[in-house]
Amino acid sequence: MKAYKNPQFLDSADARLLRIVSEFIEPQSRFADHDIEDTIVFMGSARASAPEHLSDESGANGDPRPTLADAYQACRELARRLTEWSKNLPEDHRRFVVCSGGGPGIMEAANRGASEAEGINVGLGISLPHEQANNDYITRELSLEFHYFFMRKFWFAYMAKAVVFFPGGFGTLDELFEILTLLQTGKIRKHLPIVLFDRSFWESAVDFQTLINHGTVSEDDLALFLLTDSVDEAFTHLTDALEHYGVKEHGAIL
Repeated sequence: MKAYKNPQFLDSADARLLRIVSEFIEPQSRFADHDIEDTIVFMGSARASAPEHLSDESGANGDPRPTLADAYQACRELARRLTEWSKNLPEDHRRFVVCSGGGPGIMEAANRGASEAEGINVGLGISLPHEQANNDYITRELSLEFHYFFMRKFWFAYMAKAVVFFPGGFGTLDELFEILTLLQTGKIRKHLPIVLFDRSFWESAVDFQTLINHGTVSEDDLALFLLTDSVDEAFTHLTDALEHYGVKEHGAIL
């Protein structure tokens, strides 16, 4: 049996490097086939419910997090509007494609909004013991499943031209701080607008002023992101930045 067709070898510790490289090359091939180079990434909780799935007693015996349903709707609307905006760019400008973590909740809302605007969209799923499969709104050929978190995070950051963070848990916080660290340290050199949606959530989840008071970050570091409760403000902030930094006149691309 050829080594590259031997499942026992490919699943072994000795072949770990091959599996890691595969999670770089196989997605790269798919993205090239669909002419995808620029994404708008949406991050947020897998636990957010679509409003139609909430019970009538959602404030009591149903979903105890009604604000997550509001976030779901805001994410869906923003993804739809950004997809419509991208599709209406001149034909010689590259597309900005909605990309999520592929799962339920906020991730589903982003893919759903893009799908409702009849736009292709990406889902970068991750195999986990207790999570659902990728959501049904992702463009079928662009629904990926990763084993390695760090390879999945690479693809989030590498193609992103903007990132929107909705309320979320440990995973969302991990992704937020990694992106902010890469920007703060200059490892990401492209202009990358960041939106933190739901001001009250983010200001209570992360006490940014405490970090400033203790001198662990500077006041200027807060300019790395926009805090907002408004879909309109988020949309304007993102599209202004993408029009200025993401495309040039005559179709030349940054």
